[in-house]
Amino acid sequence: MAGKNKDRYVIIMAGGVGSRFWPVSRTSYPKQFLDILGTGTSLLQQTYKRFQKQFQKENIFIVANEQYRGLITEQIPGIDQSRILGEPLAKNTTACIAYAAFHIHKLNPKASCIVAPSDHLILDESSFFQSVDNGFDFLQKNNALLTLGIKPSRPDTGYGYIQYIDSGDPEVKKVKTFTEKPSIEIAQTFIESGDFLWNAGIFIWNNAGILEALEKYSNELYTQFKETESSLGTTNEKEAITQAYELCKNISIDYAVMEKANNVFVIPSDFGWSDLGTWASLYSIHDKDEKQNAVNGKLVLNFNTNSCMVHAPNGKLVVLNSVNDLIVVDTEDVLLVCDRNREQEVKQIVTDIKLKFGDKYI
Repeated sequence: MAGKNKDRYVIIMAGGVGSRFWPVSRTSYPKQFLDILGTGTSLLQQTYKRFQKQFQKENIFIVANEQYRGLITEQIPGIDQSRILGEPLAKNTTACIAYAAFHIHKLNPKASCIVAPSDHLILDESSFFQSVDNGFDFLQKNNALLTLGIKPSRPDTGYGYIQYIDSGDPEVKKVKTFTEKPSIEIAQTFIESGDFLWNAGIFIWNNAGILEALEKYSNELYTQFKETESSLGTTNEKEAITQAYELCKNISIDYAVMEKANNVFVIPSDFGWSDLGTWASLYSIHDKDEKQNAVNGKLVLNFNTNSCMVHAPNGKLVVLNSVNDLIVVDTEDVLLVCDRNREQEVKQIVTDIKLKFGDKYI
C-alpha cells in the first residue's frame, strides 16, 4: 500500500465475549483483551498495531460495548475517544457495522472500509495486506461487497464456508453461496470440491456501498440508524444510538446483507489465519511437546498423556496422568475439563451455567 490513503478506514469489531474461550474469557474481560498467545500483547493490541502500519491512526475505529471503553483506552494508549464507538447493547455485527458506517459517512462520504474482528490471528501480514490492497483496487472500478475467504487446510465444522465461481478476475471471485457451520461429512465434500473457502468475517467495501445494501436488504435497521445521523459526533450521540440499538434486530451481517446481495465477491487468501475462536483452534497453532501436548503454565506435568490442551496459572501445579485429547483450563474459580473433539459444546455449557448460577462464573 503506497502511503496511507486518507479515504481508507478500518472498523475493528471488539464487542464479543468469547464464550467458547471460557473460563479464561469472561464478560468483564473478554478474550480480545487477553494475551491468549503468550506474546506479551493482547489480540486487540496486535490487531490495532497491524492496521496502524498501513492506515492513518485517525481512520481506525474500534466498535465495542461501552463497558469496554476503559479497557480499550488502557490497551491502546493515546487513542482518541471519538475513535471508540461505544455500543449500549450487544446486537450482533449488523448493528455494529451500521453504527460505524453512518459515523464514518458523516466524516467522509468518499470513504472505503475494511471491517475486521479484533481477535483473529494473522501470521503473514504481507500476504494479508496484499489481499486487502487487491480488494480496495477492485472497489475503485466495481460496486461490490467484498469478503476475504481463507483457503481451507482441513474440513472444519466450526467455520462458515463460501462457495465461489469464476468472475474473470484472477484475484477476485464471485460468491455463489454461503453455508453456515456444516457437518463434518459436508465439510469434507466442500474441501474435495476445491471451490469453497472459510469465511473469515473480514469485509472490504465502499462505505456508501454498504449503506446502500443495508437500506435495500435490512431497511428497518437502516432506518433506525439513519435517524441517528444528525446526532453523530454531538452530545446527543449516546442517547440516539441507545435508542437505535434498543429497537434494532439482533442479526449478523452475513444473514442481513451478504447472503441476499447479488454483488458479493470473495478474495481467496492464505495469510496464516485463525479466528482463535476456541481452545481447539489455539491448540492447532500452539507449540507442542513430543507427545503433542500444548501447554500454557509453568508447573504443568504430563505423564503418559497425549494431545492435550492445558492452560493453568503459572503458580499452580497441575498433573495429568494417562489421559488423551483433553482440554484442561484452570482459573481461580473454575476448572474446565473437556474432550478436545467436543469443545464446540463449550458455548452451550456457558449458557447452561448462566441459567443455573447467574453471571457469577461468566
